[in-house]
Amino acid sequence: MEKVLVFGHKNPDTDTICSAIAYAELKNKIGQNAEAVRLGEVNGETQFALNYFKKDAPRLVEKVASEAKEVILVDHNERQQSADDINEVRVLEVIDHHRIANFETSDPLYYRAEPVGCTATILNKLYKENGVQIEKETAGLMLSAIISDSLLFKSPTCTQEDVDAAKELAEIAGVDADTYGLDMLKAGADLSDKSVEQLISLDAKEFPMGSSKVEIAQVNAVDTNDVLVHKADIEAALSKVIAEKGLDLFLFVVTDILTNDSVAVAIGNEASKVEQAFNVKLDNNQATLKGVVSRKKQIVPVLTEAFAK
Repeated sequence: MEKVLVFGHKNPDTDTICSAIAYAELKNKIGQNAEAVRLGEVNGETQFALNYFKKDAPRLVEKVASEAKEVILVDHNERQQSADDINEVRVLEVIDHHRIANFETSDPLYYRAEPVGCTATILNKLYKENGVQIEKETAGLMLSAIISDSLLFKSPTCTQEDVDAAKELAEIAGVDADTYGLDMLKAGADLSDKSVEQLISLDAKEFPMGSSKVEIAQVNAVDTNDVLVHKADIEAALSKVIAEKGLDLFLFVVTDILTNDSVAVAIGNEASKVEQAFNVKLDNNQATLKGVVSRKKQIVPVLTEAFAK
């Protein structure tokens, strides 16, 4: 039986890593040969979860076609967010909770996309549907994914299904979701050892919007000033990426996990679209986005609409 690789998007977050691990485990338990891999470095928040539940990170790969003919995508579907050679392999399945864009296949596939806050919430259902018990450590990772994507159930992307799944998974993992979750988010918000280049790439995704190329990066912080004290260097780094990738806009978002507000730094020839989308005025390339915490639900849709006008 040939091996199938399971992986999430580039610049992986906690949902991407933990869902890849959890789904590969499920596949192996039902008799398939699957391996979780990752397309980027593990961030501090995810490493906290892996350490807490004593799980190893999936191994790092840059390309997949040399290792497998077939792959499964979790937590993404857009090709620019996937493996560089994704067009050279067959996508067997997609398990996702994002918009569908830039995705087509030549063969039929299993596609599971639900409007929930986290891929792990869908995986919790898939374990039940397959009659497979979730291991304690794996449940902990799936819980970590839900906490991360929902900002401890405060994000507008969070649904009752996410809350219910988190409750079930916390019981299996033997932890208090709120206490553990806050510790995990704080670990992820400690950016003191990160370079500016790391800050803008830790959780960055590219999106086509109309005829424009947009990249949106997001980091969480306990105090946004801890990040924005490096603003001049951040702007220089954003400008460099814009030139290298031919972007029309790079939006860098710093989210305060305590206030649930964000500060955005917008660089590029389409920076005015940020003003239009959020009804704000950029002051020295910067604006506060009150109540905005979700890139998926509160940033990408309104920006996409602005670019369509």
